[in-house]
Amino acid sequence: MSFARADDGVSLYYEVNGTGDDVLVLIAGQANNHHWWDVARQDFDGRFRTVVFDHRGTGDSDKPETGYRTRGFAADVRAILDDMGVERAHVYGTSMGGRIAQWLAADHPGRVRRLVLGCTSPGGVHGIERSAEVRRSLAQRDAAKARQALLDLLYTPDWLATHHGPFDTTGDPGMPPHARRGHFTASKEHDGWDALARITAPTLVVHGADDIFNPAANAPLIADRVPGARLHLIPGARHAYFEEFREVASPLVLAHLGG
Repeated sequence: MSFARADDGVSLYYEVNGTGDDVLVLIAGQANNHHWWDVARQDFDGRFRTVVFDHRGTGDSDKPETGYRTRGFAADVRAILDDMGVERAHVYGTSMGGRIAQWLAADHPGRVRRLVLGCTSPGGVHGIERSAEVRRSLAQRDAAKARQALLDLLYTPDWLATHHGPFDTTGDPGMPPHARRGHFTASKEHDGWDALARITAPTLVVHGADDIFNPAANAPLIADRVPGARLHLIPGARHAYFEEFREVASPLVLAHLGG
């Protein structure tokens, strides 16, 4: 375990695992820490040195009052690479992590070798928002019902029937309220449309075909916007495709990163 220092002095916790020569940075979703990747990460440790980290506001990273925006989160990733002494790395971001990865690849093209954007959105006026029905289901006053609604958006009924948790994709329970609000605002205000057109890294866009949490219609928008990007929709998969459908998703990502 290690700590990097962000541009504004925030301490960022990160871990490195695996044995490969190349580095793969895995970027978690909104309001989640590095445990988001605990299941899927093992699929990549045999080929890469994998890097996972706690976003500012989560886990063992600092939890400042300010500094929550997707472009700033991308600068945090760059600070981690600097601390490691790594010039270029592969990058795989999912959900809000995919929004962050968009900025990283656009703002720091020399730092990203190959890019994977999973279950994410361009945001802004071009992004496809979740429906009002989905928003209402997540905003229920009954916390248990709201949590179940989130699980139903992440995983299929068949998966939930045989997997009873604990789940590492439903948010970091230790986040203070101001950090949780900051993550929500960062994701909501993301607008990567112009950034997508500036991405030069070979890019794979992956999405669960049945994802309505971050609607799957966002995937072709991103793939059409990033020069030369490839698109793969996974039939039957919801938002947490990288975990439930890892037997499909991980080989796709490995093939892309292997060139």
